[in-house]
Amino acid sequence: MMNPLLEKRHQALREAETKAEFLFATIEEKGIIRSGVTEKDINKEIYELAFQLFGIKKYWHKRIVRAGRNTLYPYRENPPNLTVSPEDIVFLDFGPIFEDWEADLGRTYVLGNDPVKQKLRDDIEKAWDEGKAYFLSKPDITSSELFTYMCELAKAYGWEYGGPHAGHLIGEFPHEKIQGDDIDNYIHPDNHKPMREPDQHGQPRDWILEVHFIDREREIGGFVEKLLTVE
Repeated sequence: MMNPLLEKRHQALREAETKAEFLFATIEEKGIIRSGVTEKDINKEIYELAFQLFGIKKYWHKRIVRAGRNTLYPYRENPPNLTVSPEDIVFLDFGPIFEDWEADLGRTYVLGNDPVKQKLRDDIEKAWDEGKAYFLSKPDITSSELFTYMCELAKAYGWEYGGPHAGHLIGEFPHEKIQGDDIDNYIHPDNHKPMREPDQHGQPRDWILEVHFIDREREIGGFVEKLLTVE
């Protein structure tokens, strides 16, 4: 039987992600991701929509909308604001806070019918599922093992892995202040700690799995992230 406190925590994280998924579904329904507007325009519209739907004003990390060649860049970069083109690839990375619990959801969208961009969008979703299956199959898996596996998947699908890590811890706000730059908080090549090991207070840790595949020659990237450790 699961610890009641752990179950409460997982329920809160599940509910936060479910609300974030509803936000993303509404973004699609309203056609917010479209050509002829800038990344910042889309960002602003999503911020306003999230406030209308849930009263959200607080995000635990910067809100990211990336299009075209900007999809090559990982989270920490701040590339120039681009205008979305009719055949573009776009990804979102938002970390809204619902009742003090963090959500972190990333998805990729393709405008038009470019088969390479569509393949990239589909490949990252399949790779995320494979990454989760790999995590579940190895009770003592370390962060570095999972990162290596995600890089291998990128090559297997014909892409390059685009980020310095493949995910991070998630929890109760203000988690980012706790997280900082310590690699122990990331699915990082230099983090050799078992992912299921509790934190310094003996509490369980929950993880977000990220997939960021890129093609430098075509100047495109795809990104997806969601909860790894909560069913």
